[in-house]
Amino acid sequence: MSNPPQFTWDDLQFFLAVARTGQLSTAARQLRSSHATVSRRIDRLEFALKVKLFERNARGYVLTAMGTRFVDTAEKMEHETERLRADLAAGSMTQRGVVRLSAPEGFANFFFASVLPKFAAHHPHLSLELVTIQQIMSLSRKEADITVVLDEPKGGPYFSEKLTDYHLQVYGSRDYLAKSPPVTCRDDLLNHPFISYIEEMIFAPGLDYLGDVHPRIKPQFQSSSIFAQLTATRNGLGLCVLPYFFASLYPELVRVLPDEVDLCRNYWVTCHQDMRQAPRVRAVIDFLREAVKDEDARFIPPFAAAIHSGRKPG
Repeated sequence: MSNPPQFTWDDLQFFLAVARTGQLSTAARQLRSSHATVSRRIDRLEFALKVKLFERNARGYVLTAMGTRFVDTAEKMEHETERLRADLAAGSMTQRGVVRLSAPEGFANFFFASVLPKFAAHHPHLSLELVTIQQIMSLSRKEADITVVLDEPKGGPYFSEKLTDYHLQVYGSRDYLAKSPPVTCRDDLLNHPFISYIEEMIFAPGLDYLGDVHPRIKPQFQSSSIFAQLTATRNGLGLCVLPYFFASLYPELVRVLPDEVDLCRNYWVTCHQDMRQAPRVRAVIDFLREAVKDEDARFIPPFAAAIHSGRKPG
């Protein structure tokens, strides 16, 4: 015994055209087909569904009760098909879904937040979850789709790519420096209170940089939040190592030992290898790459090359 023929979306288009017009000839004109083809498609659909969709009479085709119910289903499929075609035409299939991005507080608040309007304009159908408590986000447990990290992942099934270098200097507020002992060399830094991370809560080796400034610096105020460190520095609590890309936004902050102290660190974007080709994940990674490239002057100050070459900045 042979199986009944299967119907296609084209069959549903013919069904809707007849249901809306009640006439084979009118439906045929709309579909740019023939009267006979429309009749054959309706017969095939009824045979495949094993239901009668139309009553045939002298006035044309009239929907049966089952046919009326089937219109709702066919119209939903029509709507979804039209939306899919629009998505494909607009290239927006890569922009649908939810992506959870985990990033350091400084990068998230002082860079990525500033380009969010551009992100939303480029990816209107993509929903983003931005997490800044990076130390508890795990790619291996799929707690985040993408992470921005300060140290390249070593081993494991991960894709990683360096986004950019970024530079850090020692900063103090103008008011604090005006009433404090002068700093003319690194040893003078020992005469000043320092602001830094809580040592045992440093979640990435890239954040452990006080020893690179001077091995004997002991911080007086410590916080796990770079924003809290920035606020304390602006309020004159002491000196702090801060990234140029946001410390430079505050005119009350002044670089200390500007010709001598400059630290370079990296931001990496990473995701689980099996997520790399997911369109929604790829869209976010591509956006991050381009956004950082467009704003590279924010991360790499013009004086950095001169300091590292030993030349006096111009």
